[in-house]
Amino acid sequence: MPGYAEIRRTAAALSARLDGAGMQGVEIAALHGSMPPGEQDRALAPAANGGRKIVLATPVAESSLTVEGVRIVVDGGLMRAPRFSPRTGMSRLETVRIPASSADQRRGRAGRVAPGVCYRLWTEEEHRQLAPAGTPEIREADLAPLALELAVWGVSDPAELDWLDAPPAAAYTQARELLSALGAIGADGAPTPHGAAMARLGAHPRLAHMMLRAQPLGLAADACRIAALLGDRDPLQGGDADLSLRLAALAAGDGRIEAGRRERLLAEARQFEAQLKTAGGEAAGAGSGAGTGPVAGSGSVGKTAGRSAQHAAYDCGLLLAFAYPDRIGKLRGSGKFTLSGGRGAYVPEGQPLAGEPWIVAAELDDQGTEGRIRLAAPLRADDLERHFGDLIAERRAIAWESGAGAVRARRTISLGALTLREGPIPDPDPVAVSEALLSGIRLEGLDLLPWSKASRQWLERARFLGLHDPAGWPDLSDAALLDGLASWLGPFVAGMRTRGDLQRLSLSEALSAMLSWEQRRRLDEEAPTHVTVPSGSRLPVDYGDPAAPALHARLQELFGWPSSPRIAGGRVPLTLHLLSPAQRPVQVTRDLASFWREAYFEVRKDLKGRYPKHYWPDDPLQAQATSRARPRT
Repeated sequence: MPGYAEIRRTAAALSARLDGAGMQGVEIAALHGSMPPGEQDRALAPAANGGRKIVLATPVAESSLTVEGVRIVVDGGLMRAPRFSPRTGMSRLETVRIPASSADQRRGRAGRVAPGVCYRLWTEEEHRQLAPAGTPEIREADLAPLALELAVWGVSDPAELDWLDAPPAAAYTQARELLSALGAIGADGAPTPHGAAMARLGAHPRLAHMMLRAQPLGLAADACRIAALLGDRDPLQGGDADLSLRLAALAAGDGRIEAGRRERLLAEARQFEAQLKTAGGEAAGAGSGAGTGPVAGSGSVGKTAGRSAQHAAYDCGLLLAFAYPDRIGKLRGSGKFTLSGGRGAYVPEGQPLAGEPWIVAAELDDQGTEGRIRLAAPLRADDLERHFGDLIAERRAIAWESGAGAVRARRTISLGALTLREGPIPDPDPVAVSEALLSGIRLEGLDLLPWSKASRQWLERARFLGLHDPAGWPDLSDAALLDGLASWLGPFVAGMRTRGDLQRLSLSEALSAMLSWEQRRRLDEEAPTHVTVPSGSRLPVDYGDPAAPALHARLQELFGWPSSPRIAGGRVPLTLHLLSPAQRPVQVTRDLASFWREAYFEVRKDLKGRYPKHYWPDDPLQAQATSRARPRT
């Protein structure tokens, strides 16, 4: 069988089948690694009085144990394999097909002392597809214990050693990061006194760190029992996820945990306590930090006795947080939590933990983005800042928020991916506020600025002159303006924070400051805002197309103008949009002289028919220009 759960279900089904067939004399025995040695011996012993015996075993019996008298092996072809995910930093057990080498080992359990047979519960085709051998555990295991052991040996780089299978680089790097977070190794990779004490405990570095941190709090006994529980399969499988219930059941001896197993777990916890006295004392004597302190040992039982169930549950959560600081969870709602490591997880609704504001997850699956929490405990919020100050960071963010249309200055206190509290910064740095405002303009674009008709015309005139006489002229394209915001706009936004504040800007003034006095003089002279036409009217020049600036004028106002006017020092003729008395387009030309000479008379016929009361002279060059229907006498 791949595991104890399958053994338990199969034993129940076999018992019912045998009882129904009147075969009550058949002995059914379980054999798995978490059984006490005495029970394992009974499972291995021959059946009494030569009776029939069925042994339901995990792969522990695959090669290391001999069961006397076995004539038949029934192999399900499955096994539990540990899988460590560097992405999540968690291990999980997966039920997978065994390799061919394991199938051969299992077959060999039959016929060792007499002829036997092996029944394989898979097809020959499936057998041909089995992997020849299993994947080396080092490639798929949690490497934190190995990394700590190498650090204690003085090996900083596993490449210094010869391996049958080298540890994967990503998993090993993550293991070192965990050891660093637990205070087990320093920046140089060498073990700290706290790390050396962790190594002497012989437990997983997470659990060793938890036990050492529990000492000065008087919670060493609880920590050792939690370490024993987490090192074994869940004694209350399928029940509530609250680990403190297991801790209480272990202490109470009320039958919720089978007696033999309870005694084994308590013995393992007492062994941890004995080791903790030595390891913790040496770490304290060496001046280790990392939360180690005076040895409490089993004396901590007196300090924890008499607690309420709720208080004990919160103490359990605190201890778990020492072991799993990356799995501290904050409630998002409906049993869903965000863990400090950044991933999501959930407690099934209906369980008390599903409504706790803060929890610590000791065991969860690694399925998708929302893993199911299988073991956890509640945590007091004030314990976070009291005991995890070295993991808590303050972040001051002064940034533009598009939705609000303003710069927001906020102070955030966080633990990993979790926000503990946040609020506004009352006196943000003015320089940082201005920089954030300029970043907002870069993000939103120049349209965020309060463009007036005058400021847009100024920019169009300046771009026109830069196109036709670029020497020494600044780049005023949108991209250049956005890139240079700090230099040309920065001095004008001091004290501003919002879109509304920007409306007070005088963009014409800010833009004009980009030019020298001589360049401003040239701009006014060579790219005028208006041109005076023969009728005396002062008409605006349209620079919307910098390659062809335009003047819109009624035809009658241009009588007597021999040729198209020129700007940019005479280099660029204006494009004339000639209009009827009703301001409708009649002709577009950049050569007015040619228009008078060739096209005017055809246009005159049409206009004279449509506007008979208006003045349409035979010789436009000698006629008097007018802005009225007819010129004044």
